[in-house]
Formats: sequence, structure tokens, C-alpha cells
Amino acid sequence: MMEPSKSIDSSGMDEFGYTQTLDRSIGKFASFAAGVSYISILTGVFQLFYFGFSMAGPAYAWSWPLVFAGQLMVALCFAELAGRYPVAGSVYNWAKRLTSGTWSWLAGWLLLISSIVALGAVALALQLTLPQLWSGFQVIGDGTGTYDFALNGVLLASIMIGISTMINAFGVKLMTRVNSVGVFVELIAAVLLILALGWHVVRGPEVFFDTAGYGEGHDLGFFGVFLIGAMASGYVMYGFDTASSLGEETKDPKRTAPKAILRAITASFVLGGLILLFSILAAPDLADPKLGAADGGLQYLVLSVLGGPFGKAFLACIVVAVVVCTLAVHAAAIRMMFAMARDNNLPFSRQLSKVDPVRRTPAVAAMVVGVLAVIPLLVNVMQPAIFTILSSISIVLIYLSYLLVTVPMLRNRLLGRWPGDDSDAGFSMGKWGLPVNILAVLWGGAMTVNLIWPRPEIYNSVPPFEWYLQWGGVLFVAAVTVGGALLYRLKIRHQTGVLAEHAAAVAAHPSSGSDLQLTSAESGVADAKVP
Repeated sequence: MMEPSKSIDSSGMDEFGYTQTLDRSIGKFASFAAGVSYISILTGVFQLFYFGFSMAGPAYAWSWPLVFAGQLMVALCFAELAGRYPVAGSVYNWAKRLTSGTWSWLAGWLLLISSIVALGAVALALQLTLPQLWSGFQVIGDGTGTYDFALNGVLLASIMIGISTMINAFGVKLMTRVNSVGVFVELIAAVLLILALGWHVVRGPEVFFDTAGYGEGHDLGFFGVFLIGAMASGYVMYGFDTASSLGEETKDPKRTAPKAILRAITASFVLGGLILLFSILAAPDLADPKLGAADGGLQYLVLSVLGGPFGKAFLACIVVAVVVCTLAVHAAAIRMMFAMARDNNLPFSRQLSKVDPVRRTPAVAAMVVGVLAVIPLLVNVMQPAIFTILSSISIVLIYLSYLLVTVPMLRNRLLGRWPGDDSDAGFSMGKWGLPVNILAVLWGGAMTVNLIWPRPEIYNSVPPFEWYLQWGGVLFVAAVTVGGALLYRLKIRHQTGVLAEHAAAVAAHPSSGSDLQLTSAESGVADAKVP
């Protein structure tokens, strides 16, 4: 275990009760790229276009600006927090400064579990693209068997997670270099794809105002199927907090991280929205059932419109996007695990918080996250609807963890405990903070209910139709939340405290402009007992 020199630490980490152990080498573009690659429009839009389109048809595209508007409110709150507390495991560390030990621990716990599940879900996106790029990537069967699609997806995803584990364990410099190159390719490809699809437009925008018969027979009509289809957009626009979660490894993080968060979600909205717009307008036949099929979707549409080599080239860029998205999700999960373990807030904390003395990265956490991410894939290997199930569960946990930040943040504002303008803060909403915070909470609550609702279209879309499969999302989220709360209350809270090898030489104190109190996990030391 490396033992950094605390006497010469000028990183500013002592302000938060820690010493600098990670490699601070991330620049402005790499920070922006981390947020963009986690959101990853080419991964998310291409992965679940088929689902949104199959539920609500062309008009499902309206969910894109709706989700952006809501998530922007959350991103603004996060940017304000990132401008004050750019610390690894951002959501966990923010909640720690805003609320009690149990709720702040749960924020980190839920986001850690969701990131591990999301890592597998993102890597599964390779199955939606690689076999369409070259049939040889369909290693298991020919794709027509009942379980060929799911089994091959698990194989490709497991290989991808293994590669991601090696890159992330090697060091943040390699990860950010690969990630930045990949994001550059993704952004260029997105722009070229928009132009190419725009050139092949065959219909007008009136299709977005026509329900086209979708929703007939549903209890809530088109609105009901639209809410289901909105998951396809909700899956994409999250993870923008990654830029702050890498804050300990970012140069001038209090100013860099907030800008990266807002730029990442805005760029993703603009480019992703234009891809959706021109894809639907350029589709040769909107009645083609392949557009709403998992083995077709947007990949099939692009190949149909652009044809041969051009279509294949864009599919190759999608593969690049999936790779860097996997790297970013993995990196975020590692920082969350490291941040919680550093506070002795996880089982085996000393091992999970170890930093490689040469590469200055949490290598043990990288490997553990990689192994854990494969487990949900294996459990669901015989479930053909694995994509929507894993995606939905990870999203619900993400939204819950975000609420455990925005709700206590709002409470502090209403009680007058939120600091006013702080010259040292990198971003402030000023007088707009309260209304934005209220909207962020309302949005988060509404989307959480929508996403966890036990609809068969999401949680049990194929046989066997069993009640426990339909309620699987609710049961899993409840088990993770209640189980986590019991773990913390019965065991973890009695050991929480910054491990000695990570503690700053002098205990951190609240800044003079803030009424927020630091928790015992920041001011404590290894093995300190907390009542």
C-alpha cells in the first residue's frame, strides 16, 4: 500500500478529510469525455431504440426532450455540488454532507449496485451490433434459437468486461486516453450519421404527431405505452455525475467537473435527439417489424438506409461507443467502491480501498467490480428479455440514489442550511437553486415510480409468465434497499471511519461559508466506533 506524503499534499483533499492517493492527471476534455461516454448516445440510443419504437412508434421520440428537461434539473443540482465537493464516489460523498449516516450510506450502496448491474447491461449492447456487423460474432448458434441471442450476448459482454477490468486496473491515464479517443470517434460518428440520415429523409415531421394506432387496447391509451417507451430515453441520460466521481483525479476539479457535467448532458441531448429525429424521418418503412425487434432496431435501420460499407462503418463506431461506455461505467463503479471502502463503509474495506503504489489506481476494486458485474449476466443467461430487465433495474437504482441526494439537498435549502454564494465554489445556481431543486425531486420521484412499475412489457415480456418475474424489479430493488439498510444498521455503522492510510494529517473542518456538518466518516479514523 502506498503511503503518500501528507506533509506536502497540496491537492486540497485534506479539506475533505483525506490525503491524495489517486493520480491527479485528468484534463478538461478527458473529464468531459468521462461524462459523455457514460451517457453514450450511440450506445443507449442504439441499444433501446427498438424497445421505445415497439411500444409507442415514432412518437416515442418525444420522450427524449422530456427526459432531458427532467435530468437537466438533476444535473444542475449535481453541478452545484461538484463545484464544492469534487470527491471520488460523488453521489455518496455529497449525500454524506447533506443527510444522516444511514441515508448517505444507502445513496452510495444503491449507486454501487446499479453501476455493477449497468456495467453488464451496457456490455450486452455488443450483442445488438456485432452480429449485424459480421455474422461470425454470433458464436453461439445462428441467432434463431430460443436462447442463442441471450447466451451469445452474455459471452460477448463477459469478454468486454474482462478487457475493461484490465484497462481500468492498469491506471486512470490509460483508461482516460482510450476513453477520450473513443469519445472523439463517437462524437464525429454521431455528427456524420446525423448528416447522412438527414440526406436520406423520406417523410415529414408529421409522423411525430401521429400515434399510428399504438396504445389501442391499453388502459391508458397512447399515454400508457408512451410511459413504457420513455424507458428507452431514460436509460440513456444518466451517469453525468461520473465527471465529478473522477474529481480526485481531475485538475482544477471544482471548476472542471461542473462544466463537464452540464456539457456532457447537453451534448448528448442535442446529438441523440437529432439521431432519433432523422432516423425516423429516413426509415424506408415505419411499418417494418424489424424496427421494433431486438435483433433489428436502429442498427437495422442504419444498414437499410445507408447500405453496405457506410452502414457497416457506422456500426463499427457504435461498437467503439459501447467499449468506452463500458470503461466509463466500470470506472465510476470503481470510484464508488473505493470511496465507501476508504471510509470503512464496506465489508473488506482495507482490501477494496488499496491503491496500487505505481499506477495509483484502486486495482483491487477494479477486479472485484468486474467479477461482480458478470454475475447478473449468468443469473439471467436463459432469459431472452435480459436486456430490458437489467436495464430497467439499473435505472431504478440510479434514480433512487439520485433522490437520496436531491431530497436532502432540498431539505437543507428549505431549512436555510445550504451555503450561499461561495467564492471557492466552481458553480452556483444562486436564486434559481430552490425551484430547480424542487423540480429535480419531483422529476426523480415520478420517474422512479414509472420505471419500477411491474409492467409485463418490461419485466416479463416473454414466457414463462410468472408473477414473481413481473414483480422482479420491485422485489430486487426492495431486497437491495432493505438488505443494505440492515447491513449498515447492524454492522457497518459500528466500524465506519476513514482508514488511517487515507486520512488527512489534520481532520477536515467545514468551510466558513457553510452550515453543513461533516459526518463522522470524514472526521473519524480507522476502526473508530460510531453510535
